[in-house]
Amino acid sequence: MGQVNLTINGRSYAITCDDGQEGRIRRLGQYIDAKVAEFVGSVGQVGEARLLLLAALVIADELADANEALRLERSEVRATEAATDTAASGVNGIAQRVEAIAARLETS
Repeated sequence: MGQVNLTINGRSYAITCDDGQEGRIRRLGQYIDAKVAEFVGSVGQVGEARLLLLAALVIADELADANEALRLERSEVRATEAATDTAASGVNGIAQRVEAIAARLETS
């Protein structure tokens, strides 16, 4: 198991993580620290728990927005795939009619 020391709002936290995840955990910790610093800049030192809660709420809101954007993108991909399937089916139908006409012309 890996271990990372994170500093959030000047306080150090020892975090255990899976081996190889240390860099990711450090980046996430830096992101959280930056969010907390934004709140400290606007509302001051209102208590560690409150600052961490505010940061968690903002990050959860960002995640919800990202999930909604992903859901919309997936919906658009499905619609595009359906339109492509419909167009391909139409092209196949036209090709079959052209082949049938060509076969009739060959036999006449």
